[in-house]
Amino acid sequence: MVFSSLSFLCIFLPVFLLIYLTSPKKYRNFVLLGFSIIFYSWGAPKFIFVILLTTALDYFLVNLMSESINKYRRRFLLLLSLVINVGLLAYFKYSNFFIENINSVFTTIGIQPIQWLKIILPIGISFYTFETITYVVDVYNNKHKPLRNFLDYQLYIMLFPKLIAGPIIRYHDLSNQIPVFPRETNHNYNNVVYGLFRFSIGLAKKVLLANQIGMYADEIFGSTQLGELNTLDIWLGVLAYTLQLYFDFSGYSDMAIGLAKTMGFDFKENFNNPYNANSITDFWRRWHISLGAWMKNYLYIPLGGNRVDKYRNYLNLWIVFLISGLWHGASWNFVLWGIFHGFFILIEKVFLLDRVYKYLPNIVQVIITFFIVMNGWVLFRSDTFGEALEVYKNMYQFNHEAYTQIPYKNLFFIIIGLLFSFIFLIPFALQMQNNIYKVAQNNVTVILRSVVMLLLITISAALISASNFNPFIYFRF
Repeated sequence: MVFSSLSFLCIFLPVFLLIYLTSPKKYRNFVLLGFSIIFYSWGAPKFIFVILLTTALDYFLVNLMSESINKYRRRFLLLLSLVINVGLLAYFKYSNFFIENINSVFTTIGIQPIQWLKIILPIGISFYTFETITYVVDVYNNKHKPLRNFLDYQLYIMLFPKLIAGPIIRYHDLSNQIPVFPRETNHNYNNVVYGLFRFSIGLAKKVLLANQIGMYADEIFGSTQLGELNTLDIWLGVLAYTLQLYFDFSGYSDMAIGLAKTMGFDFKENFNNPYNANSITDFWRRWHISLGAWMKNYLYIPLGGNRVDKYRNYLNLWIVFLISGLWHGASWNFVLWGIFHGFFILIEKVFLLDRVYKYLPNIVQVIITFFIVMNGWVLFRSDTFGEALEVYKNMYQFNHEAYTQIPYKNLFFIIIGLLFSFIFLIPFALQMQNNIYKVAQNNVTVILRSVVMLLLITISAALISASNFNPFIYFRF
């Protein structure tokens, strides 16, 4: 189940809020855990037992590790937990990729391919595996004590607003909010209204912008004559996907943050106007912030971070972005996408930031960064490397023949998408955004937000019911 579905908007969410908000506070965690299990089971009934069993095993292992004073036993339990979690992720997410590549080699040298039943990927496994790792590693490093209540630990992992596609929440950032008290102490009507208002903004981003722009992006990338499209069509298709991906994923993050707020949880922001970045380094501070923070704290710093010599530091950055690319999917295109970003991060560190960018106006830096990011998304969107090469070839061969008449509807939504991507470069617009994303404390603002929320949800639901196009890009990661 995804947030932008009629089943969620018309059935799950109203029923959940009614039961949750009318339940005695001491029972609300039980209600939340129960609905989180239903939420996951609705979309992946075959895999609910995988997540339930792994959370039970991790709870047991982490508590044993915490109670042990023998450092070797603690280390063994840490490694055991990591092997189980990373092993499950590798099995479900990368087995098909591994076997397909082996079979390609076998076929080339005349060996019989391995017979293999393709494995179905459990939804959300990339996200909740990373959260499990944060919990285990932080307990091992004594950054916090383990949860003694098993249901509280399951709630941390299975909390449905973040379960399918993040944000990736470290337990350290949520530890004081898991117990129903004191979370509910400051939970009030204003928080519920703000949460639903924030949810409606994310829903509008997804349905009113991402879906509308995405139809054109799919039309271009799904063309059976991709190699024959002209330069303008290709560039507009890449631009459309660039905008679709941002509004799709940031919209989902807004919905997750908003839903969490209705229950009294405070999730950290996952996006910060990433297309306003003035370098690739800055882009990764703004895009999928929770993944970047995870990679920094649990991969880059353990590898030595910037405490090592510059060449080892460069290698560490390559490793981080290589794994970041592979985390997104079992495909060489994702690996190349990670290498692509790692390359530009290194180029910036070596000379671009200090020797080039600092002499350019900020808007020029933003345009250069956006151009690089757009080119990277070609690898992200293309199904194969050959398809990506076809797109790149058409982008830069400057074929001006036989331009397609772009429907005004597509151009309109692309322009709106560009407007909402770049308008926050203006300080006044950025201040307005910051005010919108604050919890209101006066009745007039609460009433206005309630009206806007109802209007956006109604329009979005109407569009969802009238269209068969409602993908969620990060759902497959």
